[in-house]
Amino acid sequence: MSTPDPIDILPPPRSAWRRRAPLLAALAVLAAAAFWWWQPDRSAAAPAYVTAEAERGAIVARVTATGTLSALVTVDVGSQVSGRIQALYADYNAQVTEGQVIAKIDPTLFETQVASARANVRAAEAGVLRATVQATDAQRQAQRADELFERKLIAQSERDTVRATAQAASADVAAAEGQLAQARAALAQAEANLHYTDIVSPTDGIVISRSVNVGQTVAASLQAPVLFQIAQDLRQMQVNTNVAEADVGRLGADMPVYFTVDAWPGERFAGHVRQIRHAPQVLQNVVTYDAVIDVDNADLRLKPGMTANVTFVVAERDDVLRIPNAALRFRPPATLQAPADDRDPRRVSTSARPAVDETAGTTTVWVLDDGQPRPRRIRTGITDGSYTEVLDGALQPGERVLTGVGGAGSGAATRRDGPPRMRML
Repeated sequence: MSTPDPIDILPPPRSAWRRRAPLLAALAVLAAAAFWWWQPDRSAAAPAYVTAEAERGAIVARVTATGTLSALVTVDVGSQVSGRIQALYADYNAQVTEGQVIAKIDPTLFETQVASARANVRAAEAGVLRATVQATDAQRQAQRADELFERKLIAQSERDTVRATAQAASADVAAAEGQLAQARAALAQAEANLHYTDIVSPTDGIVISRSVNVGQTVAASLQAPVLFQIAQDLRQMQVNTNVAEADVGRLGADMPVYFTVDAWPGERFAGHVRQIRHAPQVLQNVVTYDAVIDVDNADLRLKPGMTANVTFVVAERDDVLRIPNAALRFRPPATLQAPADDRDPRRVSTSARPAVDETAGTTTVWVLDDGQPRPRRIRTGITDGSYTEVLDGALQPGERVLTGVGGAGSGAATRRDGPPRMRML
């Protein structure tokens, strides 16, 4: 057996190692970069959960709406005749009584119409008297003609003519009486128009609006112009609100209400629902219903026309288990959910279950158990927009429900974003 050539087992020359050194260094750098690029993201392995405590407290369910304040009875006082305003006897905020004269229209024209109508009545009365005298005379002539005809002193045609004249005279009396009735009716109308020149208050109340001034002419040819608005009693007022059809089913008569007005910021005024009117109001395809609210205004601080921000107290619960509404909306990522434990009845798998079960009225919240999010099945009650009542379920007071994740991560090997950072070796 031949021995190897001593020259073949000698190491390569030093010049060959020097030529391979840059290539080996580059391979080492690439290996280090690849290792850093694909290593697990340990900084995100433990996410920071945002939690809130399931606590006992009060919940008040509310429905909000916007309305306008008005008096219980507001009367528009107008004029039934046209003319110039001669005098005003009431102004803004004036207290008036029923039958009180609050304005006067110049009566000159109406006084002349009354005088003319009275003259027509006297002329018609004279016409009735004249027709009555003529009818009486014609009746006597007819009786005399009958006596002469019985004595055969006049012909029948002459007697018939006298009778016809008597009947015509009686008809003239009826016509004259009709003209007298018309003249008296015209007089009554003229007197009524003269009476309407006095604008009187139809009710006790306070003047909240005046639309005319002295010297202004009002025309009542088509409709009565509004001169005053009188509120019957501002110590009792009402609020008319428009409630959306989605909320109107939750309202009812005598329901407590509170509202605020911009004139008195930070102060609440109380009231109660008098009625929910059935007539719908459609505005931009939105259906609303008018809810009328009675309000006590004994101090007269509230004024007609103010905008009221109304809150209907639908339901109240004291000392109930409640959780933030954010807990009902929170769902952890699938990679962060802990597997369900069949030995713990509180831990219910929700992998194939919807967030809210409409038929059962239940939903799922998540609690932090041993550092892992686990589900709890609960049945909810009323809500005030921030908190929701927990009627029953697996959730206990003091447990902390998850409402969010502050830092996301699953602990699995993840690829880093961006290019790898090169390190000098």
